[in-house]
Amino acid sequence: MERLDGGSAVPERLRGGIVALGNFDGFHEGHQAVVGRAVSRARAEGRPALVATFDPHPVHYFRPDLPPFRLTSLDQRQRLFAEAGADAMLVFRFDAELAGVTAPDFVTDHLASRIGAAGVVTGEDFTFGKGRGGNVDVLKLLGQANRISVDAVAPVVEDGEAVSSSRIRDALRAGDCPLAARLLTRPFAIEGVVEHGDKRGRELGFPTANLAMGDYLRPRFGVYAVRGRLPDGRMVDGVANLGTRPMFDPPKELLEPWFFDFDGDLYGQTIEVALIAFLRDETTFDGLDALKAQIMRDAEAAKAALAATPPQP
Repeated sequence: MERLDGGSAVPERLRGGIVALGNFDGFHEGHQAVVGRAVSRARAEGRPALVATFDPHPVHYFRPDLPPFRLTSLDQRQRLFAEAGADAMLVFRFDAELAGVTAPDFVTDHLASRIGAAGVVTGEDFTFGKGRGGNVDVLKLLGQANRISVDAVAPVVEDGEAVSSSRIRDALRAGDCPLAARLLTRPFAIEGVVEHGDKRGRELGFPTANLAMGDYLRPRFGVYAVRGRLPDGRMVDGVANLGTRPMFDPPKELLEPWFFDFDGDLYGQTIEVALIAFLRDETTFDGLDALKAQIMRDAEAAKAALAATPPQP
């Protein structure tokens, strides 16, 4: 699957495609419905299927003071879009220039001219253009003038409420991994490069693979049952602390998984760690012996939680 710059002209072989248009952070059940419609239309009409997303998130551009809130990296989204059947991912760089593009110019210059879209599929609540001057109704009118068909997909509803990235973030902040996984259709996962740490875990007998949190949303700090995807594709079970390590100085936000049946060097390699179940909040202990005893109890609790939640095929 190709990753393309949304500010440049699309290669000729991908012009005339059906474009799923949105941010798609998290690629939850509602996003999947939009992309699924675009892929279905593309296949039925013999056209390429493209997914357009924005980076950084427009909210982050307008509110840079907000705490990190991303649910997926671009690399994760690219894999998810490919699994959904898309042929290419278009990444619109959201900067001052794009923020100043009006709704008519976005349709004419970007969708029609640079992308050569034959059709666009988006959610019913999609807004675009300078000052959010465009919505689905505007998109349909502008699309008609530019010979671009427009489909709007209704929200997916779970438990009487629309599936949304905000709802998933709230679930993760509460430590409700099962709800987040149900809305995402998979566990929430953090991907990153394993960093060298201070070797505290190894000294305690529990070697961890430390990941910085970067731009990811901070779920509820505490201890989790996790599953890791290693660089070779293997899945391994483990237990992880997510937070600031209150027993050690200096405090630093980290995800620190200890994988039960793995003994190897992961430094400098990219892994993905899925949060399966929240086990307990972060706390301090009366010395390292008490901490080690608690880690063993956490490991047993994690194994029980993981046994009750088989990995997805």
